[in-house]
Amino acid sequence: MKFFQSLIKTEMDQGPLILRIVLGTVIFAHGAQKLFGIWGGHGVQWTLEAWQQWWGVPHFLTFMVIITESFGAILLILGLGTRLWAFLIGIIMIVAIYLLHWQAGFYMNWYAQPGTGEGFEFHLLVLAVVLVLVIKGGGRWSLDGILSHKLHGENVREII
Repeated sequence: MKFFQSLIKTEMDQGPLILRIVLGTVIFAHGAQKLFGIWGGHGVQWTLEAWQQWWGVPHFLTFMVIITESFGAILLILGLGTRLWAFLIGIIMIVAIYLLHWQAGFYMNWYAQPGTGEGFEFHLLVLAVVLVLVIKGGGRWSLDGILSHKLHGENVREII
């Protein structure tokens, strides 16, 4: 129970609120590409096969990325399990840097030069946001905050 309480405990400031909504929205867009095949994505089956063929990622791990980037991102926006979902997104970013982006260097491919790949600057920014959310929690208007206050018998109106 203490672990769960420490996982959902959060400070009631607006910073984490802003970070979790923006990060959750951006990551959800990537997850929706993989899950639904929208916004330039190809859907689940294509993603599973491509990741296994290109990088040797097992279907189970690819599916976990899809779940984290879609459903986890929604829960992050709502502030439910903020630290967990932020941490998992951070792991995805570290693996993406290692597998794909490190060899392309720091910068994104701003000029769309063929064959140069995308650098890891975006992933580094995401890791910074993840770190703040893991440290501070979901912040104001988070379901974590509501649960934490209820578990401690405090007034829930304080977080609103």
